[in-house]
Amino acid sequence: MKAIIYCRVSTTKDTQETSLSRQEEELLNLAKKNHFEVVKVIREQASGYDLERDGILELLDLIKEKDVNVVLIQDETRLGRGNAKIAILHCILKEEVLLYSISNNGQLQLSESDSMVLSIVGMVEEYQRKLHNIKIKRGMQRAVDKGYRPEKNLSNQGVNAGRERIEVPIEEIVRLRKNDLTFAEIAATLRGFGYNISKATVHRRYKEYVESLAEEE
Repeated sequence: MKAIIYCRVSTTKDTQETSLSRQEEELLNLAKKNHFEVVKVIREQASGYDLERDGILELLDLIKEKDVNVVLIQDETRLGRGNAKIAILHCILKEEVLLYSISNNGQLQLSESDSMVLSIVGMVEEYQRKLHNIKIKRGMQRAVDKGYRPEKNLSNQGVNAGRERIEVPIEEIVRLRKNDLTFAEIAATLRGFGYNISKATVHRRYKEYVESLAEEE
């Protein structure tokens, strides 16, 4: 499994470099013990109460873009403190990424209070997502009522379809992604309109689209 190591100290003092190096060394050993492939090591010197941190923002981007399975940390306070910690934990866990820590010598065990807060946050977000999807569904239904037929874009229907490339409305994928839907939610929305498409395919097509834009620039 692919893993990212995240190390953080709270100040920018030179003496903190020793702590960062120790964290990295211990986490590399933890990754080796569990046979993880470390694709990135992020070292950061910043307050855990601050959400606007280059390292943590890079971590969240990599989780979404690189199919990362595990994040390794010394303990949960390295991700953040107070409300910032809860927000970051939620962002990581909702991507179905595992957290491993030195303090637990394996998969991170959250405290009862942290687990309860994350459960409440997840519940609220789930209802927000449902409301958002209802709005999208109504908008798509209006499009169908006006003659939009997404199923006509499918080229792999029939017995002899084999492994033909599934044609998907990349414009819809991009639009839904900009509305902060996950790849799983986008796949579910498109399947509702007849596209036999998986989360992995949506992710891959979106990635191809982003890469093509980068090549054009």
